[in-house]
Amino acid sequence: MPTLLITHPACLDHQTPPGHPERPERLRAIDRALEDERFQTLIRVEAPAASLETIALCHPMDYVTAVRDATPKEGLVGLDADTTLSPGSFEAALRAAGGATYAVDEVMAGKAANAFVAIRPPGHHTETARPMGFCLFNNAAIAARHAQKKHGIERAAVVDFDVHHGNGSQDIFWSDKTVMYGSTHQMPLYPGTGAKGERGEHNTVVNAPLRPGDGGEQFREAMETSILPRLESFAPDLIIISAGFDAHMRDPLANLNFLEPDYAWVTQKLMEVADRCADGRVVSLLEGGYDLEGLAKSVAAHVTALMRG
Repeated sequence: MPTLLITHPACLDHQTPPGHPERPERLRAIDRALEDERFQTLIRVEAPAASLETIALCHPMDYVTAVRDATPKEGLVGLDADTTLSPGSFEAALRAAGGATYAVDEVMAGKAANAFVAIRPPGHHTETARPMGFCLFNNAAIAARHAQKKHGIERAAVVDFDVHHGNGSQDIFWSDKTVMYGSTHQMPLYPGTGAKGERGEHNTVVNAPLRPGDGGEQFREAMETSILPRLESFAPDLIIISAGFDAHMRDPLANLNFLEPDYAWVTQKLMEVADRCADGRVVSLLEGGYDLEGLAKSVAAHVTALMRG
Protein backbone atom coordinates (compact mmCIF):
# COMPACT_ATOMS: atom_id res chain seq x y z
CA MET A 1 0.00 0.00 0.00
CA PRO A 2 1.19 3.50 -0.75
CA THR A 3 1.99 6.33 1.65
CA LEU A 4 -0.45 9.23 1.83
CA LEU A 5 0.67 12.89 1.65
CA ILE A 6 -1.89 15.38 2.92
CA THR A 7 -1.58 19.17 2.75
CA HIS A 8 -3.68 22.17 1.75
CA PRO A 9 -2.97 25.57 0.15
CA ALA A 10 -4.96 27.26 2.93
CA CYS A 11 -2.10 26.40 5.28
CA LEU A 12 -0.01 28.96 3.38
CA ASP A 13 -2.54 31.67 4.32
CA HIS A 14 -1.70 31.55 8.02
CA GLN A 15 0.49 34.65 8.20
CA THR A 16 2.98 35.51 10.92
CA PRO A 17 4.94 38.73 11.57
CA PRO A 18 8.02 39.53 9.42
CA GLY A 19 11.02 37.53 10.56
CA HIS A 20 8.88 34.96 12.40
CA PRO A 21 10.40 31.46 12.08
CA GLU A 22 7.03 29.69 11.59
CA ARG A 23 6.29 31.01 8.11
CA PRO A 24 4.56 29.83 4.91
CA GLU A 25 7.92 29.22 3.20
CA ARG A 26 8.31 26.13 5.39
CA LEU A 27 5.55 24.33 3.49
CA ARG A 28 6.84 25.57 0.14
CA ALA A 29 10.26 24.10 0.94
CA ILE A 30 8.64 20.76 1.80
CA ASP A 31 6.53 20.85 -1.39
CA ARG A 32 9.65 21.37 -3.49
CA ALA A 33 11.49 18.52 -1.78
CA LEU A 34 8.58 16.13 -2.31
CA GLU A 35 8.33 16.97 -6.02
CA ASP A 36 11.38 14.76 -6.59
CA GLU A 37 10.60 11.73 -8.76
CA ARG A 38 11.30 9.29 -5.93
CA PHE A 39 8.09 10.57 -4.33
CA GLN A 40 5.93 9.92 -7.42
CA THR A 41 4.05 7.05 -5.78
CA LEU A 42 2.72 9.16 -2.90
CA ILE A 43 -1.06 9.55 -2.88
CA ARG A 44 -1.55 13.31 -2.67
CA VAL A 45 -4.73 14.63 -1.08
CA GLU A 46 -5.90 18.05 0.08
CA ALA A 47 -6.80 18.21 3.76
CA PRO A 48 -10.50 18.61 4.54
CA ALA A 49 -11.50 21.14 7.18
CA ALA A 50 -12.18 19.62 10.58
CA SER A 51 -15.53 20.31 12.17
CA LEU A 52 -15.57 22.35 15.36
CA GLU A 53 -16.95 19.25 17.10
CA THR A 54 -13.88 17.26 16.08
CA ILE A 55 -11.56 19.92 17.49
CA ALA A 56 -13.68 19.91 20.66
CA LEU A 57 -12.58 16.30 21.27
CA CYS A 58 -9.51 17.93 22.89
CA HIS A 59 -10.37 21.58 23.44
CA PRO A 60 -13.46 23.12 25.10
CA MET A 61 -15.91 24.45 22.52
CA ASP A 62 -15.65 27.87 24.20
CA TYR A 63 -11.95 27.88 23.39
CA VAL A 64 -12.50 26.77 19.77
CA THR A 65 -15.05 29.52 19.13
CA ALA A 66 -12.89 32.09 20.93
CA VAL A 67 -10.04 31.38 18.46
CA ARG A 68 -12.51 31.65 15.58
CA ASP A 69 -13.97 34.91 16.87
CA ALA A 70 -10.54 36.42 17.52
CA THR A 71 -9.46 35.84 13.90
CA PRO A 72 -9.04 39.31 12.34
CA LYS A 73 -10.52 40.50 9.06
CA GLU A 74 -7.19 42.17 8.30
CA GLY A 75 -3.78 42.50 9.90
CA LEU A 76 -2.45 40.34 12.72
CA VAL A 77 -3.67 39.71 16.27
CA GLY A 78 -1.21 38.46 18.87
CA LEU A 79 -2.42 35.70 21.21
CA ASP A 80 0.86 35.58 23.12
CA ALA A 81 4.44 36.71 22.54
CA ASP A 82 4.96 34.38 19.57
CA THR A 83 1.51 33.09 18.51
CA THR A 84 -0.54 35.19 16.09
CA LEU A 85 -3.78 35.08 14.14
CA SER A 86 -4.13 36.43 10.61
CA PRO A 87 -7.27 36.42 8.41
CA GLY A 88 -6.33 32.99 7.03
CA SER A 89 -5.27 31.40 10.31
CA PHE A 90 -8.55 29.84 11.41
CA GLU A 91 -9.11 27.99 8.14
CA ALA A 92 -5.46 26.88 8.14
CA ALA A 93 -5.94 25.50 11.65
CA LEU A 94 -9.13 23.69 10.59
CA ARG A 95 -7.27 22.15 7.64
CA ALA A 96 -4.37 21.15 9.89
CA ALA A 97 -6.66 19.31 12.30
CA GLY A 98 -8.76 17.97 9.42
CA GLY A 99 -5.68 16.64 7.64
CA ALA A 100 -4.67 14.84 10.81
CA THR A 101 -8.06 13.17 11.29
CA TYR A 102 -8.42 12.34 7.59
CA ALA A 103 -5.02 10.62 7.72
CA VAL A 104 -6.27 8.56 10.67
CA ASP A 105 -9.41 7.59 8.73
CA GLU A 106 -7.48 6.47 5.64
CA VAL A 107 -4.85 4.53 7.59
CA MET A 108 -7.41 2.89 9.89
CA ALA A 109 -9.48 1.89 6.83
CA GLY A 110 -6.43 0.27 5.24
CA LYS A 111 -6.52 2.62 2.25
CA ALA A 112 -2.96 3.82 2.92
CA ALA A 113 -0.02 2.18 4.65
CA ASN A 114 0.73 5.36 6.58
CA ALA A 115 0.55 9.12 6.11
CA PHE A 116 2.55 12.32 6.36
CA VAL A 117 0.50 15.46 6.96
CA ALA A 118 2.34 18.62 5.87
CA ILE A 119 0.35 21.35 7.59
CA ARG A 120 0.70 24.50 9.63
CA PRO A 121 0.09 25.93 12.16
CA PRO A 122 1.71 23.19 14.23
CA GLY A 123 -0.04 21.88 17.32
CA HIS A 124 1.90 20.22 20.11
CA HIS A 125 2.23 23.27 22.38
CA THR A 126 -1.54 23.89 22.53
CA GLU A 127 -2.80 22.91 25.96
CA THR A 128 -6.43 22.07 26.69
CA ALA A 129 -7.52 25.72 26.49
CA ARG A 130 -4.36 27.73 25.81
CA PRO A 131 -2.69 28.58 22.49
CA MET A 132 1.08 28.99 22.66
CA GLY A 133 4.34 28.34 20.86
CA PHE A 134 3.01 29.05 17.34
CA CYS A 135 0.15 26.54 17.91
CA LEU A 136 -3.65 27.00 17.88
CA PHE A 137 -5.13 23.46 18.06
CA ASN A 138 -3.32 20.28 19.08
CA ASN A 139 -3.43 18.28 15.86
CA ALA A 140 -1.75 15.16 17.25
CA ALA A 141 -4.02 15.01 20.29
CA ILE A 142 -7.10 15.52 18.12
CA ALA A 143 -5.93 12.70 15.83
CA ALA A 144 -5.53 10.33 18.80
CA ARG A 145 -8.94 11.17 20.27
CA HIS A 146 -10.57 10.88 16.83
CA ALA A 147 -9.05 7.42 16.34
CA GLN A 148 -10.52 6.33 19.65
CA LYS A 149 -13.95 7.89 19.14
CA LYS A 150 -14.55 7.08 15.47
CA HIS A 151 -12.57 3.86 15.05
CA GLY A 152 -12.84 2.44 18.55
CA ILE A 153 -9.14 1.85 19.12
CA GLU A 154 -8.20 1.17 22.72
CA ARG A 155 -4.73 2.69 22.88
CA ALA A 156 -3.01 5.40 20.88
CA ALA A 157 0.55 6.67 21.22
CA VAL A 158 1.97 10.07 20.33
CA VAL A 159 5.75 10.09 19.84
CA ASP A 160 7.27 13.56 19.58
CA PHE A 161 10.84 14.22 18.37
CA ASP A 162 10.46 17.98 17.95
CA VAL A 163 13.30 19.84 19.66
CA HIS A 164 10.74 21.54 21.94
CA HIS A 165 8.75 19.54 24.46
CA GLY A 166 5.09 19.05 23.55
CA ASN A 167 3.68 20.51 26.75
CA GLY A 168 0.21 20.66 25.21
CA SER A 169 0.08 16.98 24.32
CA GLN A 170 1.39 16.10 27.77
CA ASP A 171 -1.24 18.35 29.38
CA ILE A 172 -4.12 16.87 27.39
CA PHE A 173 -3.16 13.24 28.10
CA TRP A 174 -1.72 13.65 31.60
CA SER A 175 -4.47 11.70 33.33
CA ASP A 176 -5.40 9.39 30.42
CA LYS A 177 -4.20 5.79 30.67
CA THR A 178 -5.30 5.03 27.08
CA VAL A 179 -2.81 7.39 25.38
CA MET A 180 0.96 7.24 25.75
CA TYR A 181 2.96 10.41 25.12
CA GLY A 182 6.71 10.02 24.55
CA SER A 183 9.09 12.89 23.79
CA THR A 184 12.73 13.61 23.12
CA HIS A 185 13.57 17.31 23.32
CA GLN A 186 16.30 19.73 24.28
CA MET A 187 16.32 20.80 27.91
CA PRO A 188 16.58 23.53 29.10
CA LEU A 189 14.56 25.14 26.31
CA TYR A 190 11.08 26.53 25.65
CA PRO A 191 8.53 25.77 27.08
CA GLY A 192 10.37 24.51 30.15
CA THR A 193 8.40 21.29 30.64
CA GLY A 194 9.44 17.70 29.92
CA ALA A 195 11.60 16.61 32.84
CA LYS A 196 12.14 12.87 33.24
CA GLY A 197 10.09 12.91 36.44
CA GLU A 198 6.96 14.11 34.59
CA ARG A 199 5.21 10.77 34.03
CA GLY A 200 1.47 11.42 34.09
CA GLU A 201 -1.08 9.96 36.46
CA HIS A 202 -0.81 6.48 34.93
CA ASN A 203 2.90 6.46 34.05
CA THR A 204 2.05 6.85 30.36
CA VAL A 205 4.14 10.00 29.84
CA VAL A 206 7.77 9.27 28.90
CA ASN A 207 10.16 12.20 28.67
CA ALA A 208 13.75 11.72 27.51
CA PRO A 209 15.36 15.18 27.59
CA LEU A 210 18.59 15.85 25.71
CA ARG A 211 21.29 18.38 26.56
CA PRO A 212 22.32 21.29 24.32
CA GLY A 213 24.94 20.01 21.87
CA ASP A 214 23.64 16.43 21.81
CA GLY A 215 23.37 14.80 18.40
CA GLY A 216 22.17 11.65 16.73
CA GLU A 217 24.06 9.28 19.01
CA GLN A 218 22.41 10.62 22.18
CA PHE A 219 19.03 10.81 20.42
CA ARG A 220 19.19 7.17 19.35
CA GLU A 221 20.25 6.11 22.83
CA ALA A 222 17.32 8.03 24.40
CA MET A 223 14.91 6.41 21.97
CA GLU A 224 16.29 2.90 22.46
CA THR A 225 16.54 3.04 26.27
CA SER A 226 13.50 5.15 27.19
CA ILE A 227 10.83 5.57 24.54
CA LEU A 228 10.87 2.56 22.23
CA PRO A 229 10.73 -0.08 25.01
CA ARG A 230 7.85 1.73 26.69
CA LEU A 231 6.08 2.10 23.36
CA GLU A 232 6.47 -1.61 22.69
CA SER A 233 5.08 -2.58 26.10
CA PHE A 234 2.19 -0.09 25.76
CA ALA A 235 1.33 -1.81 22.43
CA PRO A 236 -0.69 0.99 20.81
CA ASP A 237 -3.22 0.35 18.05
CA LEU A 238 -1.99 3.48 16.24
CA ILE A 239 1.22 5.52 16.43
CA ILE A 240 0.98 9.26 15.79
CA ILE A 241 4.27 11.08 15.24
CA SER A 242 4.68 14.72 16.19
CA ALA A 243 7.34 15.20 13.54
CA GLY A 244 9.30 18.34 14.32
CA PHE A 245 12.60 18.76 12.47
CA ASP A 246 14.05 21.60 14.54
CA ALA A 247 16.56 19.36 16.31
CA HIS A 248 18.47 19.45 13.01
CA MET A 249 21.95 20.94 13.38
CA ARG A 250 21.07 23.80 10.99
CA ASP A 251 18.01 24.92 12.94
CA PRO A 252 18.20 28.43 14.43
CA LEU A 253 15.87 27.88 17.41
CA ALA A 254 17.82 25.24 19.35
CA ASN A 255 21.16 23.54 19.89
CA LEU A 256 20.82 19.86 18.97
CA ASN A 257 22.73 18.34 16.08
CA PHE A 258 20.49 15.78 14.39
CA LEU A 259 21.06 14.97 10.72
CA GLU A 260 18.78 13.51 8.06
CA PRO A 261 19.83 9.87 8.76
CA ASP A 262 18.65 10.30 12.36
CA TYR A 263 15.15 11.14 11.16
CA ALA A 264 15.17 8.18 8.76
CA TRP A 265 16.34 5.91 11.60
CA VAL A 266 13.69 6.97 14.12
CA THR A 267 10.97 6.68 11.47
CA GLN A 268 12.05 3.11 10.72
CA LYS A 269 12.15 2.23 14.43
CA LEU A 270 8.65 3.58 15.03
CA MET A 271 7.38 1.71 11.97
CA GLU A 272 8.89 -1.52 13.31
CA VAL A 273 6.94 -1.11 16.55
CA ALA A 274 3.81 -0.26 14.56
CA ASP A 275 4.30 -3.40 12.46
CA ARG A 276 4.37 -5.52 15.62
CA CYS A 277 1.56 -3.80 17.56
CA ALA A 278 -0.62 -1.76 15.24
CA ASP A 279 -0.80 -3.43 11.82
CA GLY A 280 1.77 -0.87 10.66
CA ARG A 281 -0.52 2.08 11.30
CA VAL A 282 1.48 5.32 11.52
CA VAL A 283 0.25 8.90 11.02
CA SER A 284 2.95 11.59 11.03
CA LEU A 285 2.13 15.27 11.51
CA LEU A 286 4.47 18.19 10.82
CA GLU A 287 5.39 20.21 13.90
CA GLY A 288 8.52 22.43 13.93
CA GLY A 289 11.58 22.84 11.72
CA TYR A 290 12.68 26.35 10.83
CA ASP A 291 15.81 26.14 8.68
CA LEU A 292 14.33 25.63 5.22
CA GLU A 293 17.15 23.45 3.90
CA GLY A 294 17.37 21.32 7.04
CA LEU A 295 13.59 20.99 7.09
CA ALA A 296 13.24 19.98 3.45
CA LYS A 297 16.02 17.38 3.58
CA SER A 298 14.81 15.96 6.88
CA VAL A 299 11.22 15.64 5.67
CA ALA A 300 12.48 13.93 2.51
CA ALA A 301 14.38 11.40 4.66
CA HIS A 302 11.35 10.88 6.91
CA VAL A 303 8.91 10.37 4.04
CA THR A 304 11.35 8.06 2.22
CA ALA A 305 11.41 5.90 5.36
CA LEU A 306 7.59 5.95 5.58
CA MET A 307 7.54 4.69 1.98
CA ARG A 308 9.89 1.90 3.13
CA GLY A 309 12.45 3.31 0.74
